[in-house]
Order: sequence, then C-alpha cells, then structure tokens
Amino acid sequence: MSGNLFGSAFRVMTFGESHGPYIGLVIDGIRPGLEIDAEFVQEQLNRRRPGQSDIVTTRKEEDRAEIISGIFEGRTTGTPLCILIRNQDQRSRDYSHLQHILRPGHASFTFLKKYGVFDFRGGGRASGRETATRVAAGAVARQLLKDKNIEIFAHTKQIGDIIATETDLKQIERNPVRAADAKAAEEMIRAIRNARDEGDSLGGIVEIIVKNCPAGLGEPVFDKLEADLAKALLSIGAVKSFEMGNGFDAAVMKGSEFNDLFYYNRENLKFSTRTNRAGGVLGGISNGEDLVMRIAVKPPSSIGKSQKTVTDEGKEVVLDIGGRHDPCICPRVVPVAEAMVALVLTDHLLMQERITSGAKLQNVRSQIDTIDGQLMLLLAQRQIMTRKIAAIKKQEGLSIVDEKRESDKKVQMLRFAEELELSEDLITNLFDIILRHSHSIQKDSML
Repeated sequence: MSGNLFGSAFRVMTFGESHGPYIGLVIDGIRPGLEIDAEFVQEQLNRRRPGQSDIVTTRKEEDRAEIISGIFEGRTTGTPLCILIRNQDQRSRDYSHLQHILRPGHASFTFLKKYGVFDFRGGGRASGRETATRVAAGAVARQLLKDKNIEIFAHTKQIGDIIATETDLKQIERNPVRAADAKAAEEMIRAIRNARDEGDSLGGIVEIIVKNCPAGLGEPVFDKLEADLAKALLSIGAVKSFEMGNGFDAAVMKGSEFNDLFYYNRENLKFSTRTNRAGGVLGGISNGEDLVMRIAVKPPSSIGKSQKTVTDEGKEVVLDIGGRHDPCICPRVVPVAEAMVALVLTDHLLMQERITSGAKLQNVRSQIDTIDGQLMLLLAQRQIMTRKIAAIKKQEGLSIVDEKRESDKKVQMLRFAEELELSEDLITNLFDIILRHSHSIQKDSML
C-alpha cells in the first residue's frame, strides 16, 4: 500500500490498523532544537479520542502518545520523530460476522478490488482510528506555527439541517458538538441523539479558520495553497467536499460581488481586503487575510438500522452491523481538520523559507530601507509643521524657545523610549538634533 506519506518539506508517514497493537507516525524534516510540549500533543489527542460524551462511540481508548525517537531533553534532534499510540479497547469479535459482507458506505468493496484483502475488524487502515496519528503529527506542527503566531480553529458549522449562525470561538470546547454557537449546539445535540435512537446517523459541515497566516504561502500552479488544503482535508475518510471562502456560492455571484477590494491599512501598515470571499488565497498564494474553508462530513455508514447488501460472492443478505459507532463524527473531525491544516501550513512555511533564505539579508535590508524612507517623509512633514509654528509665533510675537515645553517634551520622549526599549542616549541625541534644527528653521522664518 502506498499513499501513507504526506508533505514535501515536513513529511509525515502514518502506519497501523484499527485493531492492531499500535498505530503510529514518523515525522521527517523537522528542524533540530524545537521544544516539544508532550502535554500539548496529548491534549490534542484527548480532543479526538472516543468515549467523550453520549453522542460519540463508546469505544474507550486512552490514546496515550509515546514519543520514542527524535527527542532529547525535550527538544527535537533533527532526526525522524516517531510517536506510537497503543490500541487498548479492540473488540474484533464484534466484526466476525462481517468478514464476507460488503458494507454499504464502507471501503470493504474497494479494498478487495484493489488489494484482494480487507481487514474487516473495524476497517483496518480505512478506519477513523487512523486519524489519531494525524492529530499527533498536527500537534507537533502546531508548535512550529506557534512561533509564527499562526492559530487554527475548527468548529461544527452544521449538523443535518441545523446551521450555526454565530461564530464565537470561545464556545467551541464548551459543548460536545464543538459548535461556535451555544444555542445551535443544543439543537445539534438533540438531533444527533434522535438519529442515534432511530438507529441512524447524521452528517454536517465543519469550518476551519486560520488567523495570522502570512501572505506568500503556496505556489501558483499545481501546489496552490488551497489545492493542498483541499487534498489534506479530503483525505480524511468521511469528508466528501471542500470549499474555500465563499466556495460554491461563487457560482451564482457576479465579479463585482465576489471580488475582495484592497485598501491600505495605515494602523498596521499593510494591505488588506474589505471582504474575504476568496478565503485568504489569491492565485494559489495566501494574501494575509484569515484562511476560511469548510468541509462536508458524511453521516457515518455504520448505523443501527438493518440494510440490504450482498456478500463478496454476490449472495443477498440483511446487514445488522452492531459494534460501537459514532452517530455523527463532526465533533471528532474538528481536531483532525485542524491537524491537517497545520501540516499543510508547516510544509508551505518550510518551503517558503527555502526560497527566501538565500535572500534573507537583502529582505531585511529592504525592510530597513522602507522604514528609513518613512522616517524621511516624517521629518519632511515635521519641517513643514515647524515653519507653520514659526509663522504663528511671529504673528503673536512669541519667543522661539519655549524651555518648559521642550523640557516636558524631552521627558515624555524618554519615557516612551523606555517603553519601546530604545536607547536613552539615542533618543537624547536625536531630540537635541531635531530641536536645534527646529530653532534654526524658526529663526530663518522670522527674519
């Protein structure tokens, strides 16, 4: 089986089956010296693990992450980082009657056609159990993103026909469906319980938001940022569709409605857009706005209702699955979706560093040149204002030197300099130079 490796610069390989002794992952391409918080990795796994509430599967797994290589004294060594997660609550006997049955909505038929064999005990590699390894890898990636102040939030946007209308990110971990709308969460919980009691299941939509994503991530042709995000999220077993920004709504909008208009934000000295219908990506490259994407999650295929199907020999049978299954997996998809987005962003950040590392000094010098230019413009503006002050003083017969104001101003500047951790000598010398220049301009203006 191929296709177990994800990423180009930050490479993750996962392994193991639902009912095997372990599942696990290996991360290759991680830089040395990164401090790894093992507790954070465990916290993320705890968010995904089964048995958290009555609206998810009752399978009990501790999902304890065992980091067995790539770490020394709490920091990465640069060698492959391996994490193992032991399977502890398998009940393979629950699946013995399914050995030859083609289960509707499952991968048994396609696995048999491709490989000639299928692990019927919970689905093997096709099981949602595999996503625990993604979450562990994503937790490592998120510690790289933390240095860049990049934050990822996913939440349940819709369950069945119940749609969340509020987006309060603080609410996500306060309800079992992980909705960002407290009122909608209550309705979602009731809907899931009703479907479960009827022996059925529900699907939904999960929205992912990335804050503080820098502009410039992604490639313009085959490795577009949204293309890699789509691949990552669609690789989650139950995800059936993906959209970025306004997504499918773009099909019914006009260009004048869909276009995000640019403006220059003078508060943070950067270009921004007044809307974000593109979802933070233009031409396959991030534009500095929030990344916003949504995925449709299908209803779980393992349901309590009897279903008609056939065996691998074509014999018609009635299927009663049994076992322990989620009536809706959106709440547990949330941390998985965050993890996959984290892997994509980390990969693209590392690839971008390869592009810019050779020109790093020039990039920094270019930024300094921009700041120097802004200083020159400010000095020119100050000179204009000084001449206006001279004209007013001349008209009102005031003295050029105002010792009290100049003394108070110097104290104020030194206090501000201390807050900004600027050198006192630098600010004193700069103030004295500006003051002498101001006196000179005023004298010339009053002649």
